[in-house]
Amino acid sequence: MEMEMEMVAEENIEIGEDLTPPLSPLACALHNSFLHSHCSSCFSPLPDPNPPLPSDHHPSLPLYCSGLCSSSSSASTPSPLHLDSHLRSAFHLLHSLPSSSFHSHRISGLLTNRDNLLEDENIAAQVRAGARAIAGVEDLEAAENALCLVLTNAVEVQDKDGRSLGVAVYDTNFSWTNHNCSPNACYRFLFSPPHHRDNTPSPCQSRLRLRPVLSSGEIGEYDNAQLPKAVAGGYGPRIIVRSIKRINRGDKVTLAYTDLLQPKAVRQSELWEKYRFLCCCVRCNSSPPSYVDLTLQELCTSKISDSSLSSDSTFCRDKAVVNIRDYVDEVISEYLSVGDAKICCEKLERVLIFGLIDEHLKFREGNLQFNLRLHHLHHLALNAYITLASAYKMQSCDSLVLYSELDGHQFDSFHTRRISAAYSFFLAAATNHLFHYEASLIASAANFWINAGESLVTLARSSDWSFFEERNLPVLNILYLGKHKCCKCSFLDRYQTTLSFNFVDFERTSREFLDCITSLSHKVWHLLSGGCYYLKLFKDPFDLGRHEMFSSFSYSDFQMKANTARFQVQNYGREERTDIFQLGVHCLLYGGFLSSICYGQSSHWTTHIRSVLYCGENK
Repeated sequence: MEMEMEMVAEENIEIGEDLTPPLSPLACALHNSFLHSHCSSCFSPLPDPNPPLPSDHHPSLPLYCSGLCSSSSSASTPSPLHLDSHLRSAFHLLHSLPSSSFHSHRISGLLTNRDNLLEDENIAAQVRAGARAIAGVEDLEAAENALCLVLTNAVEVQDKDGRSLGVAVYDTNFSWTNHNCSPNACYRFLFSPPHHRDNTPSPCQSRLRLRPVLSSGEIGEYDNAQLPKAVAGGYGPRIIVRSIKRINRGDKVTLAYTDLLQPKAVRQSELWEKYRFLCCCVRCNSSPPSYVDLTLQELCTSKISDSSLSSDSTFCRDKAVVNIRDYVDEVISEYLSVGDAKICCEKLERVLIFGLIDEHLKFREGNLQFNLRLHHLHHLALNAYITLASAYKMQSCDSLVLYSELDGHQFDSFHTRRISAAYSFFLAAATNHLFHYEASLIASAANFWINAGESLVTLARSSDWSFFEERNLPVLNILYLGKHKCCKCSFLDRYQTTLSFNFVDFERTSREFLDCITSLSHKVWHLLSGGCYYLKLFKDPFDLGRHEMFSSFSYSDFQMKANTARFQVQNYGREERTDIFQLGVHCLLYGGFLSSICYGQSSHWTTHIRSVLYCGENK
């Protein structure tokens, strides 16, 4: 039986340290939608997203940001651009490695997993069709092995905005690092043309701090000194593995292959569908399930018409869960495709408060009828908060564009921008609650805190406040970072210039950040959530165990109250505005602190945070 390879730490490693040097891919390929906006070599954005093409340029040829990028990938035969990114990556491998190496279950040390993948008839049909597309009628077995290797080992390459640009396959130093649903490491990508790399100082001109072993604990059959070099000649998006927890010498180093904010059943389904294995990590095998996994799938029973539960109740509950999931997914998809932000907000808030009411329930089992709601930390609810923050922000922008000179619509713009910021903050607080119990959620927590901070700072600096404040008052200097001071902490004095953090006492620093954020949120949450019927149910976003739910309200009552409550916030002014700004600054800095652990001090988030904090500083 094939023994699984894994990577272990060669030394004690602290939180927030690089475990590998930048690793170049064995093969990579942009997704088709980015072929004309990004360099096919280094994945950097092209200087002009729509550059005039040379008269002799053939549409089937890739585009590059420089001659060096073009020459760096010229050793590989250009792949047909009509193929998808996985097929083009497999095509590159076929033309970069000796043909004899493709008649094995391992290629350059990487497992193809071919036998397991081809057990699924649908996957088998796709693999065979793909193999014919990249190999013609020659050596289909080699082409199938190459494609299976890509399907098993490729990772999605994401840019600073979280967009998936393409896929890349890395050598054994990365690909032998196994999955865990509570991992102790993460990875980040570096995008830079080859001619920029020698001149770019990096804190991690580091050695490899991992070594391979068999899953039995024996030293692996591949020696570090003989590990394959990137056959792509050093081009492509580079990857760095980084610790998010303390790791002791000899401990397994693990990564997440799937979204950790999904419950166990969803994670297992995704892992099986893509990699053909079921995770047996401590989090997945926990009995009873971990608090985080229980919470991510928890539902609340609003109403049961027959209180005597029968054996059919589980079936009805499961069916209701499917209905709610399908409904939420449909609303989000409709918003992303059609863009009707107002309808999206109404539908999502309705299902968050009431669950699916009778007309949406497509089943009844005798006298037993469930009306279930999502728990406020259910994974579908978290997805809904992300969409609601976006949809309310879009409503605000639409109001400004269409009715920029009307005071009533200026208020509408302020109202929807405020609710957008409130959902961003609520999402950050909710994720932080889960992060408290599962430390591997640090990347999600960092992302949501930064987004919340940006929304709050933007809200505080919005000109819409002039609708509530007295005219001709001087500009609030406190809304610019150089004038900002916090009476409770000295984070700004320490971090406002370099945004450089010390991770030695992670727990104490996190606690101090959260103490300030919690204190400030108590001052402004009533303003941020005012007029939003769902968020008003939560008196304190940091006390998510206590909230009021409405069990006897009709939807018409909900609409009436939502429309009248929003006008109760118009007496707020300078003090609240300053508190919102201070809250936003602390959220940004805390998010920056967490993201520096995941991505390093010089990550794109550092630049982004600085641009938000110092925007308008010269005024």
